[in-house]
Amino acid sequence: MPVYIWKGKNRYGDVVGGERVAESIEALTRALQRDQIAIISIKPKRAMPSIPFLKREKVGLKELAVFSRQLSVLIDAELPLIQSLGLLAEQQKNKYFNRVITEVKEDVEAGSAFNQALRKHPKVFDELYCNLVASGEQSGSLDIMLRRLAEYQENMIKLRAKVKQAMIYPSAIIIFAIVVAIFMLWKVIPVFGGIYQELGAQLPAITAFVLALSRFVQNFIFFIFLGLVALVFVFNRWKKTPVGRESVDRTILKIPIMGNLMKKIALSRFTRTLSTLISGGVPMLESLRIASTTTGNVIIERQIMNARQLVAEGKSLNDALKEAGQGQFPTMMVQMVNVGESTGTLDEMLSKLAAFFDDEVDNAVSALLSALEPLVLIFVGGIVGGLVISMYLPLFNLIQQF
Repeated sequence: MPVYIWKGKNRYGDVVGGERVAESIEALTRALQRDQIAIISIKPKRAMPSIPFLKREKVGLKELAVFSRQLSVLIDAELPLIQSLGLLAEQQKNKYFNRVITEVKEDVEAGSAFNQALRKHPKVFDELYCNLVASGEQSGSLDIMLRRLAEYQENMIKLRAKVKQAMIYPSAIIIFAIVVAIFMLWKVIPVFGGIYQELGAQLPAITAFVLALSRFVQNFIFFIFLGLVALVFVFNRWKKTPVGRESVDRTILKIPIMGNLMKKIALSRFTRTLSTLISGGVPMLESLRIASTTTGNVIIERQIMNARQLVAEGKSLNDALKEAGQGQFPTMMVQMVNVGESTGTLDEMLSKLAAFFDDEVDNAVSALLSALEPLVLIFVGGIVGGLVISMYLPLFNLIQQF
């Protein structure tokens, strides 16, 4: 729908204005009049040329958490939903999110339920979000559900930060070492090669190999760069296929230390999501289906879906997890689920499990970084040090000759 720039006066006589999506000028006029705004001017917004890959049509989890928290506060303060959405749209800096909130507001104004209006934007509001909002609308506790959503999203942001902390440091060091090695082979090693050729020095096998590798890099540096880019591109495309994703996720779970960390992250996501959904009144089978998609690992997701099938057949959740888990679900987790089911406090037990797994993730990240630090240093030292030593070996031979 087209975007219009409007200006008018509100009921207090203040001049207000902004941008709004509408089917036509007449539709926008009617909407502004419902908001008790006396219209001064309305004109279509001039379309700016957009570059597809620079166009941002994404809402970050942090932006969504802030939106949920603010909307919860406004509704708790007994501000009408339509007015609350209007206020949040006006202060939203992300233009795409601004447009989404405005469209949601207009749908609610037209008589649509809030959760139905949200479901029209699945790229922003996922099933978990929409189901909890629907539960909040039905029970008259929309502000509470939005607060739970904000807390859930804030915890997921912290969990993502821990994952980045575990992955970025070693990856950055290894990439830096490879770049330095390629630069040395491309620009530094050939200088030594020229000197040794002029001196007629006898080259050790390792030095001859490094010089040959240097000549290869010099001759094919452009193709090496293209090959690395193509390799990353092809791997990312393959990883998105069902076979590729399953292979990568299965391999990750088998890596020492790293596999244990990723498993705990997946279980933390699952238990926190399931706890949030159950406490929001979402049915168990629907909750298990939604929670399984948040694990980030297709192997664990499949096992949860197998457990869901067993629950649908009449088994308790703890028995289903025990049977379908194939050792992926810790005994303590199954036992706490059993206690939660027996006492009617499953959502609380799952929340405690999520907090426990978060602490375990902290410990696992620390253990991973402690283990990787010496390994990464050995890797970097081996590459750079090996190149330097291979270049100085002929010098030692020449010094011994004199």
